[in-house]
Amino acid sequence: MSAEKVLMKGNDAIAEAAIRAGCTAYFGYPITPQNEIPAYMSFHMLEKGRTFIQAESETAAMVMVYGAACAGARAMTSSSSPGISLKQEGISYAAAADLPCVIANVSRGGPGLGSIAPAQSDYFQATRGGGHGDYRCIVLAPKSVQECADFTYLAFDLADQYRIPVIVLADGMIGQMIESLVLPPERSLKDLPKKPWAVGKKQEAPGGSRDSIHITSIDLIPESLEGKTRARFDRYDLIKQKETRAEEVDCDGAEIILVSYGTSARVCQGAKRLAAKAGIKVGLYRPITLWPFPSEGLAKAAEGGKPILTVEMSMGQLVQDVRLSVYEKNPVHLLGHSGGMIPHEEEVFQEIKKILGK
Repeated sequence: MSAEKVLMKGNDAIAEAAIRAGCTAYFGYPITPQNEIPAYMSFHMLEKGRTFIQAESETAAMVMVYGAACAGARAMTSSSSPGISLKQEGISYAAAADLPCVIANVSRGGPGLGSIAPAQSDYFQATRGGGHGDYRCIVLAPKSVQECADFTYLAFDLADQYRIPVIVLADGMIGQMIESLVLPPERSLKDLPKKPWAVGKKQEAPGGSRDSIHITSIDLIPESLEGKTRARFDRYDLIKQKETRAEEVDCDGAEIILVSYGTSARVCQGAKRLAAKAGIKVGLYRPITLWPFPSEGLAKAAEGGKPILTVEMSMGQLVQDVRLSVYEKNPVHLLGHSGGMIPHEEEVFQEIKKILGK
């Protein structure tokens, strides 16, 4: 495809961007509302001679990603909330083995099987690790079909650069909507980063002997395991310094700041327009990396003690990071929905007026 704009569904944009980024192995299992991703990959990955497998379960799909990543593939899986829960053991293993991989979560209402309607209640799961042990994943949150493509493309590069699992966290609304976008350029597989650490590779050792590389997440010596974990957290600190991303709009001089991501951020844009018509200055602060969370940027945007309204499709998860960011220097309010309910512009506008006493 050319650089011209095309119409695409968010899920299809994730899949096409993954292919263009050089994804060589995809493993998945169907679940609404992300089914278009494996459906798209089933056709186009095979068309290009790459690996596609519909696994027998979500758990198996993530273990396949682990194996492919060990061998140096640009590997990916996708699912929706309960399916992502089943992948958590494998994600923890991948993090412990320092394996780059990409996981797309097109989230839906929960807990449990919940509903197939869009939600953002997987925030804690994505940003706090989700599985057992001390680890993090980079988490990118698109608010448009264009960003579904851009962030998926970016996710593969970040995963390889830092040898870390990267999650693209889109809600069901973003995955299912159709918008115009410009697709990223297609990479040649020959130009992808080299992975001398991968299984099956050989390294020259002193004296000319050659040792095979072994990758595992287990280390039964506590001192050794702690050392590896500390080294990993040093890398996490570097990620915080270099890869934290956010969008800030009109926060200087604002009477109140709205903090949100994904579909909720789009709703907040509409509420901001309603407020402007009423003469109320509203700022928007959208974290793009949910981890690392842009705490410093938010604290600076909210200087002066101006009130903050967090709008999210959960009962209060994003709001916890907002409160941690401002250290009680700002009053922080929550407008939260759950179960697949989506906030609307007028509702957010009324909450703005209530907080400001207007």
